[in-house]
Amino acid sequence: MDLKEKVAAKLAEELKLKSAAEFAQILEVPPDEKLGDYALPCFPFAKELKKAPPLIAKELVGKIKKDGLVEEVKVVGPYLNLFLNKENIINTTVTAVLEEKERYGAGASKAERVMIEYSQPNTHKAFHVGHLRGTSIGEALARILKHAGYDVIQANYSGDTGMHVAKWLWCYTRFHKDECPPKEGKGKWLASLYVEAVKKLEKEPELQEQVDTINRELEEGKEKALLDLWTQTRQWSIDEFDAIYDDLQAHFDKWWFEREMEAKGKAIAQELVKKGIARVSDGATIVDLEQYNLGVWVLLRKDGTVLYSAKDLALAEIKFNEHNIGRSIYVVGKAQALHMQQLFKTLELMEFKQAARCFHLSYEEVRLPDGKMSSRTGQNILYQEIKDEVFSYAEQEVRKRHEEWDEKEIAAVTKAVGVCALKFEMVYRDHNKPIVFETERVCDFEGDTGPYLQYTHARCNSILAKLAEQGKTVKKRSSFAAIASEHEFRLAKRLLDFPLVIEKVAATLYPEELAKYVLELAKTFNSFYHECKVLGEPADVENARALLVHATAVVLERSLFLLGIDAPKRM
Repeated sequence: MDLKEKVAAKLAEELKLKSAAEFAQILEVPPDEKLGDYALPCFPFAKELKKAPPLIAKELVGKIKKDGLVEEVKVVGPYLNLFLNKENIINTTVTAVLEEKERYGAGASKAERVMIEYSQPNTHKAFHVGHLRGTSIGEALARILKHAGYDVIQANYSGDTGMHVAKWLWCYTRFHKDECPPKEGKGKWLASLYVEAVKKLEKEPELQEQVDTINRELEEGKEKALLDLWTQTRQWSIDEFDAIYDDLQAHFDKWWFEREMEAKGKAIAQELVKKGIARVSDGATIVDLEQYNLGVWVLLRKDGTVLYSAKDLALAEIKFNEHNIGRSIYVVGKAQALHMQQLFKTLELMEFKQAARCFHLSYEEVRLPDGKMSSRTGQNILYQEIKDEVFSYAEQEVRKRHEEWDEKEIAAVTKAVGVCALKFEMVYRDHNKPIVFETERVCDFEGDTGPYLQYTHARCNSILAKLAEQGKTVKKRSSFAAIASEHEFRLAKRLLDFPLVIEKVAATLYPEELAKYVLELAKTFNSFYHECKVLGEPADVENARALLVHATAVVLERSLFLLGIDAPKRM
């Protein structure tokens, strides 16, 4: 139960005018904290009590008892302004955080099993910033839902076959035969061959027949030389993805590939024709969804090769039947919105009860300040390019601040800051809006950025480390009467919001809510830091504030972890 609910329950018990839930809806937060923590408007009682709201307020004020929750009640016109017991709330909050630590805000175990599918990079192409955004959002959501008590399976699904692979293999065999990828920049090299293939085919479209032949032969799997080449080149991509996931600390319980779904996808398409859900039109197998305003969904091409749509049906069936998924969350770019709607509707027509529990967490694209998608390929901003730029800038900032550090610590903190700058930007921004990525902005230690959060966490640990250097042991219990000011109280209330934010993300499935919360927590702490001295104060004040700092460090570190971000103790 949060503070508002506790206050509402108290009012329901003592005033006996409405239920706790109704009081919770009526309670307001005053525009100025000097006016109180909550305000109870008396207008809703005027009709029943047949009195003017200001008069009702004067009559009710004496019925609200002062206790460990409410410290004072004031009549302000038609409002009752409630001031909470600061000392008690700070004590309760700090005690809860420091006792529960990484379990603070954790929910009870839920019966429903959830699968989150995210990242989905295609082999034979480069990992780009769209994948970075999807990976960051998906990893954060998975961690938050686990903290909320859900049984979560983290899944990846890569396209390792299909027309894009056929184009790449065609270009490789015709113009780059026997070449090996460079040790550095493998992703760029893979992307360049695909782009080269697209451009050559645009100039000479009659060559597409050769690509179609490769695509068909690859699906049939009879040409050993082609399969061997596909296997080798596919592994080059997977090795590159593994290195990137290591950077991003992204974990997958299941990693599926499109080729595994081809046979099952074709069988499902044929079965849907028998059931009347799909039909053959001009040689292609389709699901006509026009009556649902979802157009026509093509499952099989005229030549019988399997499209992504049929493979998605195959994967969904595996999720539901083999992994007992109650809810399936797809973290996929907004451009695929129609495809996802067609998938969910078809699963509904197939009478999967889980179809109603499928959710598309869409996200917009990432652009550079000049509006371009890429500085090199003309299609996408490559992860490696943006990583190199961000890491280089982060290293400069770390060296500027810590000339005394050795190379090992500089490298470790540079990586932590660089990855944080990349990932926080991807999660923090509204998923429905495009991101304009600016390196200096996302690496700013003072802005609305990941490094600012890391720096705030390091500041907390610096205070605690200095106390330890002075030989002072922070007592686990303390009287908070000496520090019950607005700054300490505001910080404690912000810490108290953390479990509510976890619940909110679990309900909305938008991890940006946690990113926004932790940013506000950091700002609240830094305001406290500038107004409330910790070191060198009287023992009771120093100890109480140190406990509040420690609690803040715990929640900051946990929040960053749930966003998939490291929290260095020194920066």
